[in-house]
Amino acid sequence: MTVLRNAVRRSRRTLTAAVLALAVVTGTGGWAAGTTQRAVTGPAPGAAAWRADRTLGVRLPDPAHASPAEVARFFAGLTDAQRQALAARHPLTVGNLDGAPLALRYAANSRALRAERHRELARAADPAGTPQDHQQARKAAARYATLLAPGRRILAFDPRGRGQVAEVHGDLATAQRTAVIVPGSDIDLTTFDRTANPYGTPTGMATSLRRQMAAEAPGVRTAVIAWAGYTTPVGLGPDAATGRLAEAGAPRLTRFLAGLAAIGAPAPAVLCHSYGSVVCGLAVPHTGRGDLSDLVVFGSPGMRRDDVAELRTPARVWAARDASDWIGDVPNVEVLGLGHGIDPTDPAFGARRVPARQAEGHTGYLAPGTDSLRNFAAIALGRYADVR
Repeated sequence: MTVLRNAVRRSRRTLTAAVLALAVVTGTGGWAAGTTQRAVTGPAPGAAAWRADRTLGVRLPDPAHASPAEVARFFAGLTDAQRQALAARHPLTVGNLDGAPLALRYAANSRALRAERHRELARAADPAGTPQDHQQARKAAARYATLLAPGRRILAFDPRGRGQVAEVHGDLATAQRTAVIVPGSDIDLTTFDRTANPYGTPTGMATSLRRQMAAEAPGVRTAVIAWAGYTTPVGLGPDAATGRLAEAGAPRLTRFLAGLAAIGAPAPAVLCHSYGSVVCGLAVPHTGRGDLSDLVVFGSPGMRRDDVAELRTPARVWAARDASDWIGDVPNVEVLGLGHGIDPTDPAFGARRVPARQAEGHTGYLAPGTDSLRNFAAIALGRYADVR
């Protein structure tokens, strides 16, 4: 009889959890509020031509399988002329090749962006296109022109799907302290640095964080990377409630962090916002020792991990959520593929709690003047005693 009662209780708990998980989407806007996205995975376009290239008389490192450390060793053995020639022939491959030299990636991505811009300008003038085609092409060309503005350091660029990009703010080659921003939903090539709601964008968050780091430690050389290197959910539909896109994005983040380590960059503090924290939760257990110094999640719906121990990282783990963030209304469950599990700010999770009393809403954590921004800067600078 006792066994039967326990089975009934478990069934009730499972049903309750399923109902709560369904509320992750229906209670925050419904399935119709978002569209299903196709995840971009694998190397950028041009990988086949790269693999077939024998101009140097050697096999080039496979973008899909060579580790960033292997890539770094390969480029270290080339002359500058050889590196430049490869970047000229294969800009999309070199520009996205984790472990390749920084300056070479910047140059390759500039070349790739110019090529995409020229392609869109040609499409905008194509008489076979519709007026809508022409308008979309002009818009895309203008977007690429913005990313080509002088002084921008584009560390990754992939035009597939909605577009992916990573940008360095500061001089990563000489930086003493670094950070990486991993954004959440609705971020892509077109929204990467939008002017509306700037502190909800990778560019706005990275700019604000680096400015605060400079204010706190003016003598320290810093760099912050805005990384939009995965396909994010759009809206609050099924993609936001499941881990499908995070599972596709996590290996890309893992490889990106390994690439920073391979070129000798300081281990960064990785700051993960909203759905980006789901990506980080799946990526971090597969990172190498020393690939990151700190993990900060904020506005998180959960990380698909039961506690800090499941992250299997020596990095310090921090979590923040302000009282006005709507994410606090999302049930913290994970069942039947829906939901992302325990709230990382829950003491049971085991993360260090970061105060965010002055932040407002879901995208206000890095707004100037907030305690959360000051605390995030202190963490990125390694000044842990200043987190309060």
